[in-house]
Amino acid sequence: MKEITIHAPGTVANLVCGFDVLGLCLTEPYDIMKVRLLDKKEVIIRTTDNYPLPSDPALNTAGAPLLEMIGGMQREIGFEVSITKQIKPGSGIGSSAASAAGAVVAANELLGNIFSKEELVRFAMFGEKVASGVKHADNIAPCIYGGVTLIRSIFPLDIIPIPTPALFVTVVHPQIEVRTSDARQILRKEVLLKDAIRQWGNIAGLVAGLMKSDYDLIGRSLEDVIIEPVRSILIPGFHEIKKACRAAGAIGGGISGSGPSVFMLSRNRETACVVENVMKSVYDRIGLNYNSYVTTISQHGVTCLNTL
Repeated sequence: MKEITIHAPGTVANLVCGFDVLGLCLTEPYDIMKVRLLDKKEVIIRTTDNYPLPSDPALNTAGAPLLEMIGGMQREIGFEVSITKQIKPGSGIGSSAASAAGAVVAANELLGNIFSKEELVRFAMFGEKVASGVKHADNIAPCIYGGVTLIRSIFPLDIIPIPTPALFVTVVHPQIEVRTSDARQILRKEVLLKDAIRQWGNIAGLVAGLMKSDYDLIGRSLEDVIIEPVRSILIPGFHEIKKACRAAGAIGGGISGSGPSVFMLSRNRETACVVENVMKSVYDRIGLNYNSYVTTISQHGVTCLNTL
């Protein structure tokens, strides 16, 4: 195989209480990427849209992981990557992770799947470091593994896929940008012990709720007493949206990643669509442009479409 086309899906990181340790993979939206195998050690980045993404592979979230991948190989190979972004950078639904994960999954497919999923996550985290200055896997892991993942540890890397019940995900992306690096800088460096204990309980409750298909427990556990109170000030209408969506029947939700997108989980598509209308009505009244999605949890992650 010399060329492959893939869909690299968006992701929701943190899942409210699981800062940097929990994430889920969305069925939509997704980026479209074409990766071509080269016969020399170089990485070429091409974009087919208007987003000002770096062409220098070392500064590009798709390029940096590929440089890391080929740097340790004895073969004279490289990759040309063409990216059509449908996940807007700075949206909070894993734009940088989609590029990084999509690039390494496609490259691995062209190489005959010589790397494990865990190794691909390690490579892809170099893309997240380019984007935010920090290696983290709460978007990368679900994008590669699919479903919901728990990142128990980064060093050493320890990823646990979490089984989930059927859930629908509603996402609204107000058309403002919140850079992950900026959203990290405003966080408190220390937390109160009582807040840490409450947060640990919520993370454990959320994981247990997902594994037991206990929707009520999932809803009770979707609470963040550490990150959300700080980051929510960056998102217009956040508290109004969250309260109205819960009243409309959503199980719960909160900030997607570092924002500004907001996500809500529902038991069925009908409720998820009602929740979408609630989100729209808030931003229509505020006068802020937005994109919205009603989708599901993808169990497959990055999807390979065709090869040449």
